[in-house]
Amino acid sequence: MTASSDPTAAPAKNVMDRFIDGIELIAAAFVGIVAVNTFIAVFMRKLFGYTIPDYYDFGRLLLGILIFWGIAAASYRGSHITVDLVWANVPPRYQRWVDVFATSVLLFVVTVQTLTLFDKVRATYHDNILTYDLQLPTWPFFAVAWAGDASAVLLIAIRTYRLVFHPGEIHDAKIKTAE
Repeated sequence: MTASSDPTAAPAKNVMDRFIDGIELIAAAFVGIVAVNTFIAVFMRKLFGYTIPDYYDFGRLLLGILIFWGIAAASYRGSHITVDLVWANVPPRYQRWVDVFATSVLLFVVTVQTLTLFDKVRATYHDNILTYDLQLPTWPFFAVAWAGDASAVLLIAIRTYRLVFHPGEIHDAKIKTAE
């Protein structure tokens, strides 16, 4: 039996699916970076009485990055925590249109958020805001967070496109409708 005739084989991923997987991988990497930063800072402080310069600033800036890349990762899948009272109680033929409407509203809101965050990146750069101990510029952290938010806009746009034109390409978790 060849791999192409195996019914249990995963379908080949297209460019968009690989892009989505890449966004999720970046978000996961930032989870690890934040965890390592916290662990090392606590370890050094408790065992050696040594405080890593700017660990707090790095921690909060990395957490901000993690949040925005996490939003990007959660935006496409549709498996994050939701309250689907309307969706669960409409006939299946209308559920897709509820999804399209909700995703379009999300696309608008996250787009406005992304534009606002870009203004924050620009202001942080022009104001030359620095970390406390090492006096490092903070705008690159804000820029990486903005890139995560911009990725969220792209993923939500892809999801909206797929919901409208290719609903079979959406891989949401199966939700049991209300009875």
